[in-house]
This record gives sequence, structure tokens and C-alpha cells, in this order.
Amino acid sequence: MTDAPAPGTRRRPGEQALAALGLPAPDDHPADMSPHTFPDGGTWRTEIPSVEGPEALAEVLKESTRLDVPIHRISQGSGVWMLTDDEITEMVGACAARDIELCLFTGPRGTWDTGAATRTDSGGAGLRARGRDAVAGCVEDALRAAELGVTCLLVADEGVLWSLHRLRELGVLPADTTLKVSALIGPVNPASYTVYERLGADSLNIPSDLTLAHVTEIRGASRAPMDLYIEAPDDLGGYVRMYETAELIRRGAPLYLKFGLSKAPGIYPYGGHLRDLTLATARERVRRGRLVLDLLARHGADGGMSPLGSRRPGPLNRFPLPQGQD
Repeated sequence: MTDAPAPGTRRRPGEQALAALGLPAPDDHPADMSPHTFPDGGTWRTEIPSVEGPEALAEVLKESTRLDVPIHRISQGSGVWMLTDDEITEMVGACAARDIELCLFTGPRGTWDTGAATRTDSGGAGLRARGRDAVAGCVEDALRAAELGVTCLLVADEGVLWSLHRLRELGVLPADTTLKVSALIGPVNPASYTVYERLGADSLNIPSDLTLAHVTEIRGASRAPMDLYIEAPDDLGGYVRMYETAELIRRGAPLYLKFGLSKAPGIYPYGGHLRDLTLATARERVRRGRLVLDLLARHGADGGMSPLGSRRPGPLNRFPLPQGQD
């Protein structure tokens, strides 16, 4: 049995046992610690991804109550265009009742387009919006979602991100809309991370295979909130990094902990033919979240969570708008 850490202190996994064997943990380097927090003072928030419709959302909310898993954000991956107005309205209402941010993916993406390059080994341009019409579809999705009360939009293309940010600055999109960059195009170095921030990103997924040192490098260049799959789906590598969660928070704050699921078939684009799988995996993602939170508590690292209902990213750096756009 391991001793619980003293209140306000953090211990590393297996710390005392390994020290007794002459294998003490190295000291934390103060320079590795992120100097940033969310505007509410918290260092981490939670996100349940791949919640593809009202029925899956209901399962997530029910399971989060049963397992006492706090949720700051719910995200969906199939896209606004895969939901009816009634479905979106129902999801908006259910999340609002629990003060949870709802984030829906925008429009067409290259991997579903008619271009052949995405089917090759190189992957072509990946999820990016191919041509003006694809950008227009993403913008149409964003405007429709905003009219129905959605306040967070997920994007997978730099041009779409910049366009939506400009529309937000013009007042076409509500000023409190937040823009989130997909893990499938996430930046992998501090230079690219700051470019996405300046293009309008309020929250950025980084790939789940980045090292702790990479996280520190990125955090040294930008305070924009970071999203990271603690457990990644198989198409993002299937990594399970539960034991690193405390250190990821220490280095990456402000950080969204995303509870994904490995060894599960893909469900995008979602439809009724995938109902049973989608509901089962939605419930299991919440359970994975409970496992992570329990682990943090055992190691004395569960402090610093943002208050529930928090969603704002704080002040961020942006590129100047084109001349003539106020």
C-alpha cells in the first residue's frame, strides 16, 4: 500500500519504493514549469471528445454524474453538417443546463473529399479544406452553429481558422465564440504553435506523441491553452499517457485533458448504423476520465482544476487584420 501524499504536495508514481531501491526520481527543474494559467487561475480543464449527437451526449452526462467526473467541454468530430438543427439545439440546451462548453467540428475536410491524394501513403493535404467551396462549407457550418447557440468551433484548416477569426472580429460571428484547432493538424513546434494562435486559435490540440520537452518548448513561446489526448484514439497513435498527466499539467498549463479511447473503431462520420458502438465508447471515455482523476488524486496532483463553467482562454496574440477590416 502506498502512503497518500501530504496535503498540497505532489509525489511521483512509485517514488518512495524506487528511492528505497536506490533509484530516486530526479528533481523537478523549475524552468520546466509553465508560468501560465487559465484566466480563472486554474491549470487544467477536462474534455470528453467524440460525442457525436444528443443520444451520446445524454450517455456522457449520465455517466459523468454516476462517476463524478467534472466536464468543462464536450466536443464532436463528425461535423455540424452531420447534425440536424433539432439535434444541435438539443445538445446546446443539455450542455447549457450543466454549464459545459459544446464544441462542434466545421464542415468539409480533405479526407472526405473527391481528391485522390488523401488516399495515398503521403496523405496529401489531410483534413484541410480543398478549394474555396470547402472553405465556404466550413464557414456556412460555423454561421449555422452560431445561430443555434454553439459557442465553440473546431477547425482543421489554417485558412478556415483565419477566416472565422476575421468574421468574429467583424461581428459576423459572436465575439465570445472560441476557435479550437483539431488534433489532426495540431502544431508540433513552438513556431507553428504561435502561428496558429495569431491566426485566431483559442485552444490548440497538440499531437499526443510530443515529448515532455516539446511541451515545455511550446509553452515557452505561447500562453494559448493546449489540448492533449491523455489517451489517444488509434488514428492518432493510440498512446496512453495517464501516468504522465501530472507532469503534463505542470509543464503544459493551461491544459485541457482529453479523455480519448484507444482500441476502438472510428465513428466519423457518425450515423445510426454506428449507434451501439458510439454510445458504448462515449460511456467508456468518461470512465477513462475517472481513472485519470483518481490517479491525480493519489499522487497529490489533483489541485488546480478550473471552476466548472469556465471556458474563456484569456488574452492572446493575433496577427493584425487586413487593411480595411476594423
